[in-house]
Amino acid sequence: MIRRVKHAEASGAAGFLYGTSFLSGDRFEESLTAVKAATELPVLLFPSNSRQLTATADGVLLLSLLSSRNPQYLIGEHVVAAPIIKYLGLESIATGYLLISSGRVTTAEFMSGSPPIPRDKPELVVAHALAAEQLGMKLVYLEAGSGAELPVPPEAIALVRREITLPLLVGGGINTTEKAQAAVKAGADFIVIGTHFERFGDGDLSAILHSLQ
Repeated sequence: MIRRVKHAEASGAAGFLYGTSFLSGDRFEESLTAVKAATELPVLLFPSNSRQLTATADGVLLLSLLSSRNPQYLIGEHVVAAPIIKYLGLESIATGYLLISSGRVTTAEFMSGSPPIPRDKPELVVAHALAAEQLGMKLVYLEAGSGAELPVPPEAIALVRREITLPLLVGGGINTTEKAQAAVKAGADFIVIGTHFERFGDGDLSAILHSLQ
């Protein structure tokens, strides 16, 4: 893992998101500490619940799953997390988190009990992104999900980019240079390439990152 972190930093990564939809082990803090020691880049928590909050990180994406109708991930987890975040002194970044259908059921979809927005309904993606902006959030994240077969459609990214002024993250299913370039060309400010690591390890990471610079 440490070799991969160093390789990503050397290749031009902007930072690291640390978290998971399903935490099954007990080495969360230990491995996060190792990641922090291996890089000068920001390491932000990307948590599914309050068990994944720690002062070791540089901040936390406070995700509200706006594409869901499950109150636990719209506000329930946030009420539990808020006092912990304050106590830890973590910088929080309110994030409108939108799941987009990707050709298969992802861990995020299954664990949150949240059907994704249909990938052929970009107008619904835009409406949810606008809601995030109007609610005062600081970031919008379009997510196809961990291990997604298909990334977020570039058409949806472009429509969201046209309608909102917030920074736009796009992730899930981005495992080739072509998919990364398509997302950035459509308007993504940042892309998340965890799917690339899951399927290919380090692979052509350098080629993907250098192609975006």
